[in-house]
Amino acid sequence: MARQKDTAPRRESMIIIGGGLGGLSTGCYARMNGYRTRIFEMHEIPGGSCTGWDRSDFTFDWCISWLLGNGPGNEMYQIWLELGALQGKEMRHFDVFNIVRGRDGRAVRFYSDPDRLEAHLLGLSPADAAPIREFCAGIRTFRRALAAYPFLKPVGLMGRLERWRMLASFAPYFNTIRKSITLLMTDFSQRFRDPLLREAFNFILYEKHPAFPVLPFYFQLASHANHAAGVPEGGSLALARSIEERYLGLGGEITYNAKVEEILVERDRAVGVRLSDGREFRADIVVSAADGHTTVMKLLKGQYLNDTYRRLYTSLIDEPGQLSPGYVSLFLGLRKPFPEGDPCTTHLLGERETAELTGIRCPSVNVQFRTRHYPELAPENSTVVFATYFSDIAPWRALHEGPEQSSRVRRGEELHTLPVKHGREYMAAKRRVRNGIVGFLDERYPGFKDAVAVADVSTPMTQVRYTGVYDGTFPGWNPFVEGAETVEEEIKKSGPVLPGLSNFYLSGVWATIGGLIRAAAAGRHVMQFVCRDDGVEFTAEIDRSAPMPTHLVIPVGRPAEPGRRTVPPAGKAAGKAAGKAAGKAAGSAAGAGGKGNENSEDNENVQTGALA
Repeated sequence: MARQKDTAPRRESMIIIGGGLGGLSTGCYARMNGYRTRIFEMHEIPGGSCTGWDRSDFTFDWCISWLLGNGPGNEMYQIWLELGALQGKEMRHFDVFNIVRGRDGRAVRFYSDPDRLEAHLLGLSPADAAPIREFCAGIRTFRRALAAYPFLKPVGLMGRLERWRMLASFAPYFNTIRKSITLLMTDFSQRFRDPLLREAFNFILYEKHPAFPVLPFYFQLASHANHAAGVPEGGSLALARSIEERYLGLGGEITYNAKVEEILVERDRAVGVRLSDGREFRADIVVSAADGHTTVMKLLKGQYLNDTYRRLYTSLIDEPGQLSPGYVSLFLGLRKPFPEGDPCTTHLLGERETAELTGIRCPSVNVQFRTRHYPELAPENSTVVFATYFSDIAPWRALHEGPEQSSRVRRGEELHTLPVKHGREYMAAKRRVRNGIVGFLDERYPGFKDAVAVADVSTPMTQVRYTGVYDGTFPGWNPFVEGAETVEEEIKKSGPVLPGLSNFYLSGVWATIGGLIRAAAAGRHVMQFVCRDDGVEFTAEIDRSAPMPTHLVIPVGRPAEPGRRTVPPAGKAAGKAAGKAAGKAAGSAAGAGGKGNENSEDNENVQTGALA
């Protein structure tokens, strides 16, 4: 997009499509720079995929197992503080990032601290000393490199001197970065002689990512070791609520249950949006932080695509491996504490255990005793278990009946995320998933099956219903493959815009590639492009209306604290109270619900003393 001419009036109003983290972040930074904003979100709550929901007296948190940047020493942390996401909350940090347990029961504990990890791995396999020491040395290097990682300003807006300075800051780490970004983890893991280590290294990040090089493994573990990748008190929806409150406090507007059907265009200029109920709203600027395919192919009817974007969204998007996979998720509310359950374990499975897991991409399931992360989200002496596996959407689509998403009027209000009936075969597959995983865990934790009081299963189809995301993917383009690299290069070259369309910008994970911190950074970045195009200086500031977050380091061997259930800190008022309590005790690519809506498509919500 061309910059605004000096004689043209400054654009003042902005419509943002989507109230996920990308849309909320865009709104916050737009308000910090004086733009009038209105967000339209089709759901009843903010957050998009960063969400949680209530079942009985349990809260099921779907998203945050670790939050990059939730501790100081990096630019990610500044973005979260600017958005008011962490203030008044306790940040919880664990000494083990993940445990990978083999089929024979042996376990690899992936300590994020490289010294502890090295000692543990050498104890498991002294014969693998060379690759063990190389990997741990890489984590040590990245712990220092994190401070230099750029998040505050997009590379496409950096001048030549800024780019040289950025490259110079990476000079001490260049060899490690170069080697780790060109070597796939699937290849590195083959250097191990021990069969368990050879397999387990692929599952450090919970699931197997065949296209990932070694670099993201270094990055995540180093962030975790630096206490900058723990979890925030209150969980995912509370994080989204805090950013929503920051946005509203800055004077922004947000309209829920509002589904955008079309971006209005006049003379190749975006001028507003039309909602599903026919209402039209106009603004000087339109930003879409919604699903990328929906934005370019539906809301804009496939227009304004150059050859690059046309290939991305008409052919490449459907090629295997280009999109991040979807998830099948099982939540269980247990009327028993299970203190022996670890916060996070990836279990490698055999054929018997995977037989009933529809759509599973690789033989593993990640099991989190979620109340180790968020004890406040369950009653005293209770447990929430969160089990997930990568799943393609095609096997679930083959089973379902009826629409994937349906808008209906209830009590005079149009709603867009209501449950839909997917039919008996689909429901039977969900029950097989539930029973299979419960049976697997019952063999490992005596009394597990009998303790189940509430169960909920979501699939990639659930993600489609709540967020409209293409094929239920989370979070969009798969990093380190052609689609993601093409998007990054296009935005670096031209900005988050579409060719030939003025006053329109892209935001969110489809424009930046990655998880929550990328979505949050997207809002900052797009507003820097908007300010440049309007000839004004971009500004941002940390939210100082609530106390800074506190931090608590929790050894994995320590049981969860009982009786800590509180109302999740949704914003400043609750955040201040939570901060006082947290202060006494302390001295962060993979859902949705709210207002009592059911998350499983057919309203199946098992609330029995045991599962048959």
